[in-house]
Amino acid sequence: MRSRLARHLGVSETDYNDRLAIKTYVTQGDKRLAGSLAAIGGKGLFTKEIEHSLLNGEADIAVHSMKDMPAEMPEGLVTVAVPAREDPRDAFISDLAKTPWELPDNAVFGTSSVRRAAQLLHRRPDLKIVPLRGNVDRRLQKLGEGQADATLLAEAGLRRLDKVDVTRTVLEPDEMLPAVGQGVLCVQMRENDERLELVREALSCAQTSLISSAERAFLLRLDGSCQTPIAGIARLSNNTLSFTAQLLTLDGSQELTMTESTTLAQGSEEVQLAAASEFGIALAERIFEAAPKAIQDIVRAA
Repeated sequence: MRSRLARHLGVSETDYNDRLAIKTYVTQGDKRLAGSLAAIGGKGLFTKEIEHSLLNGEADIAVHSMKDMPAEMPEGLVTVAVPAREDPRDAFISDLAKTPWELPDNAVFGTSSVRRAAQLLHRRPDLKIVPLRGNVDRRLQKLGEGQADATLLAEAGLRRLDKVDVTRTVLEPDEMLPAVGQGVLCVQMRENDERLELVREALSCAQTSLISSAERAFLLRLDGSCQTPIAGIARLSNNTLSFTAQLLTLDGSQELTMTESTTLAQGSEEVQLAAASEFGIALAERIFEAAPKAIQDIVRAA
């Protein structure tokens, strides 16, 4: 991403560190590993420190995982670009089996994602789910130490970290529907920064922006949080936008999957983004109305 931005701005590699320096942050979401994410504050724990650095001028551009973004953005900040999506699928990692469905009876599965836990329990109610939090390296370390027999990680994160040495099975969406927004990045800046358009032109992907607009609108309409088992993925082929969504109970005993599609009319970027967002909202309303009461109660309580 830095190299794309540098090329667009005419910055040579020798000037990277001076003109496009990278500052990394360890957020509260990475530090506070005890308990579930839902119990200690939710998605905002992964963004607060970084957003504060933007607001106080310590940083000019922030890059977040879209699925970590809370519903509300702090005043003064905007999403300036949505880069091309990385692989949205989940990756299964275990020495005991090649897929979750082949694990031995009563295997211990490490995940702190209520979405993954519910999906696993829907097909394998015998599995014992235990919390497994931390960054990718920490979770892999815990797996190696025997704290769990298996885990799931986002394939996008493994690729971005160049984890070619990690043996895994990448699960297709019809086998394990990913989290809404998985594999999508959000580039954030101050709304009064005069370089907004330059960054948008350099980094934004029109197709991913449309897909993300539908997915995020779907999630926000359901008021989805890290406490709600919600999965979904949108795809764009020519002008046809399709979206498969899934809602589950926490124990996986009940679930509903729904797929719908729409044709986006030709128009400006703003018009198409609005249409994608409306489609996501409409799907959220339809799947909620069709869901069993137990699922509706979970969504309402989130």
